[in-house]
Amino acid sequence: MRNPNCSSELKPGEKLDELQRNGYVIIQDKERFCFGMDAVLLSGFARVKDGGTVLDMGTGTGIIPILLEAKTGASHLTGLEIQADSADMARRSVALNGLEEKIDIVQGDIREAAGLFPAASFDVVTCNPPYMAGGHGLTNPEAPKAIARHEVKCTFEDVAAQAAGLLKPGGNFFLVHRPFRLAEIMVTLTRYKLEPKRMRLVYPFADKEPNMVLLEANRGGRSRMTVERPLIVYREPGIYTDEIYDIYGY
Repeated sequence: MRNPNCSSELKPGEKLDELQRNGYVIIQDKERFCFGMDAVLLSGFARVKDGGTVLDMGTGTGIIPILLEAKTGASHLTGLEIQADSADMARRSVALNGLEEKIDIVQGDIREAAGLFPAASFDVVTCNPPYMAGGHGLTNPEAPKAIARHEVKCTFEDVAAQAAGLLKPGGNFFLVHRPFRLAEIMVTLTRYKLEPKRMRLVYPFADKEPNMVLLEANRGGRSRMTVERPLIVYREPGIYTDEIYDIYGY
């Protein structure tokens, strides 16, 4: 049950955003990093069986665990986040929504995830990782937005290696990334015995190139992948397609 008293715990610069699911809200700070459409689309793409356990690596302010709690029958969800301020916001959002018994937020490094959780302990791992390789051109690599967008704290190989070690045999890894890195992603996944099973490209408009890719990989799965029909974001400028409205919950 949502705790109305937590709204008084907002810090300077923070705001509450409605999530259009179960009356849930999330605390965000626009000066740090607010969740984007990629996180919402990943929450709609991921599949969690009833009773399943979920780890979201690089959870930010907790958007994916909170949405997956609303959308699935997961028994327990954990968010792992390296940045102390983001982890704190995530914990307060979990408390504000009354989800302390369902969602844990752990502050820690993705690269050290295998030391934070038991091996092969999750049915599902999700990740919305930094898209840009390296930190070239960044004036402040320690800035929250830089850490979220650039591989300054972990690489995609780090993400894949940790997901492989923490998934149960037959468990599923769901991620969202950029199409221009697709070849590298596929090679890396298979190197860690995460077999790509399902892929969906996301297009801003029907006549534009895709700018996101949603992927599902299975730990130890056989080699066979389904490419789903394209997901189109906008029917016309400023107006989402019906499927996007449905994913958001409007």
